[in-house]
Amino acid sequence: MAKDYYSTLGVERSADAAAIKKAYRKLAQKYHPDKNPNDKAAEEKFKQVTEAYAVLSDPEKRKQYDQFGDSGFHQRFSQEDIFRNMDLGDIFGSFGGAGGEDLFSQLFGGGQARSPRRPSKGQDYSMQISIPFRLAVQGGERRIDYRSNGKVEQIKVRIPAGIESGAKLRVGGKGGTSMAGGQAGDLYLQVDVEADPLFSREGNDLLVRVEVPFSGICLGTTVDVPTLDSPKRIKVPAGLQPGQKIRLRGFGVAASGRRPAGDLYAIIEVAVPKTLTDEQRELINNLQNAGL
Repeated sequence: MAKDYYSTLGVERSADAAAIKKAYRKLAQKYHPDKNPNDKAAEEKFKQVTEAYAVLSDPEKRKQYDQFGDSGFHQRFSQEDIFRNMDLGDIFGSFGGAGGEDLFSQLFGGGQARSPRRPSKGQDYSMQISIPFRLAVQGGERRIDYRSNGKVEQIKVRIPAGIESGAKLRVGGKGGTSMAGGQAGDLYLQVDVEADPLFSREGNDLLVRVEVPFSGICLGTTVDVPTLDSPKRIKVPAGLQPGQKIRLRGFGVAASGRRPAGDLYAIIEVAVPKTLTDEQRELINNLQNAGL
């Protein structure tokens, strides 16, 4: 049922603050619970006029009520919001009997008087973004285009080192606005990390495949291993089996906070040529005949 706060207090919509207060005091005196014990109708009337006064005595709430009407106003303001920042002593205490907070507690519930709820926060928004593998591993900043209220805004987002697909980043205050005067909502970015042509990831460690000639596997050799920066030359010991790993300490996911940097593992594979020269074929045959 719609509430007409002006009619409830019996004042014109143009009434000033003094007229609204005078009308409320007159009605509150008439319907005060101490003067109408066990009278539920009077108690309900007292609650109605008190709610009306709580709205019309606050310039901002009155402005919102006049602008949006009863239905729109109550979509923006809960009962806790309506009674927020009220001087309970001024409203209730001058009529005698129970103290302001005690009477308010009896009529409207104790939590609202002593610990009024903050105005409702604006709606949170969500958005999915894709980031390059190396940005996710090393961390940094990325600018994203964010469309809100028909406008496109560029937002600079800090990407923490080590973020993984499925993680969410919070951008404070970029959600919906609060119609009750509270904080704006937040924007949550759901992260999708793109695949990398060279590297894969296991936790904070990186993996990269490195091909070594058969002769290098048998005799030992050196090979360049790609890293996120410049390649690093490592030794491949003789007899290392294909699929075994060589660790490069500290070349994995970048350190973040108290978490140390991960490691990079070079997975050794045997380079198998697709074609052979006559000389190579003869040598391979000799090796085969020798049991290799």
